[in-house]
Amino acid sequence: MAKPRKTTTKRKRTTPVRSRSQSVRSLRRNAASQRFNRLAIPLALSLCLLIGIGFIGLLGYKSATASSFFKVRSVEVNGVERSQSDDIRRIVTSGAEPTGVWHADLAEIRAKIEKLPFVKTAAVSMALPAGIRVNVVERVPVAIVKLAGGDYLVDSEGVVLAPAAKIEAAMPFVLKGWDESKTDKANPDNLARLKLYKKMLDEWKGIGIADRVREVNLADLRDPAAVIEDTGRTIAITVAKDNLAKSLKSAIEAVAGKGEKIRSVNSGGVYPVIEYMGN
Repeated sequence: MAKPRKTTTKRKRTTPVRSRSQSVRSLRRNAASQRFNRLAIPLALSLCLLIGIGFIGLLGYKSATASSFFKVRSVEVNGVERSQSDDIRRIVTSGAEPTGVWHADLAEIRAKIEKLPFVKTAAVSMALPAGIRVNVVERVPVAIVKLAGGDYLVDSEGVVLAPAAKIEAAMPFVLKGWDESKTDKANPDNLARLKLYKKMLDEWKGIGIADRVREVNLADLRDPAAVIEDTGRTIAITVAKDNLAKSLKSAIEAVAGKGEKIRSVNSGGVYPVIEYMGN
């Protein structure tokens, strides 16, 4: 009968190996924790220090920019001809004095300046430490227009700017017939009136008769008329739209010295047709 084999186990031999492996892992974890602590603590301290420095710097920045060093002491205004520089300076100083130049609300200052009558656009910038610079682009009047409230200056876009104090050399006569309604048709028609006004001005200046005209009536764009003076009386003259210079000149020559007898002239055809007083 065969003897049973003796079985051996290796469990007793593996126990010390596992123990050593666990010890190694524990040592590694401890070493990693120590390395993390050595890095994390200085980083945390550095971060706190940087935050503190930034906070102190912010307080110093606010204090510096609010100091008298940035108080408005000069306002430079460029590009104005009709606008009043003093009005612009008052807007700037009232907007910038409470905060100083550094904290001034430049957009708000610009918006207020652009509400002035002749200002089309304005660029507002800081001139550190204590100045503000304003560059203005003005609206240029191209005609004097008779409105219900009086004579006004108007630019090429049809914007009514301000009352006309007097007749100017660049605009020697007044435009009548302006449409003051708010209809869709009014603005295009008024722009057409400005275009015709400029054409009249250029042609009549070209032959030296623009100063004879007191006003033009462009209520009906198809039938433009000019008003001149002769011997102390005003005379209405209908002119040819396609030949403004010749038609007005021939009418002026036809009425010369006879103004007290003449009511009106139609110079829209080949020859001037005169309507006398009493007819």
